[in-house]
Amino acid sequence: MEGEGFRDRIQFFKQKDCKIFGISLDSTNDNRAFKDKFDFPFDLLSDEDGAVSSLYGAAEAGAEKARRMSVLIGSDGCVVKVYSSVKPADHPDEVLQDLT
Repeated sequence: MEGEGFRDRIQFFKQKDCKIFGISLDSTNDNRAFKDKFDFPFDLLSDEDGAVSSLYGAAEAGAEKARRMSVLIGSDGCVVKVYSSVKPADHPDEVLQDLT
C-alpha cells in the first residue's frame, strides 16, 4: 500500500523537511480510523465535497472516489510536480528522489 511506503520512509522525508498528507473523499471519521489502523505518522485530510480533488484533477464533481495521484508542493506553495500515475510500491522512493 502506498501509505505504508510513505510511513515506512517517514524519517527520510523528515530529513528533507518534507511534510506528507493524504487526502480522500472519505469522511473525517473514516480517515481517522484508517490512519490509526495503519499507524500513519501523517494526517489524512477529508475532502468530502470533492472540491480539492476536483481542483487537482483527481475527481470529477460528484464522484464517489478520487483517482490515485500525488502532488509535490514546494515551500513557496507552488506545485513542483504532479504524479498523475503512481505505482504504490515504487512511489515513495520516486518522490524522495525528486526532493533532492
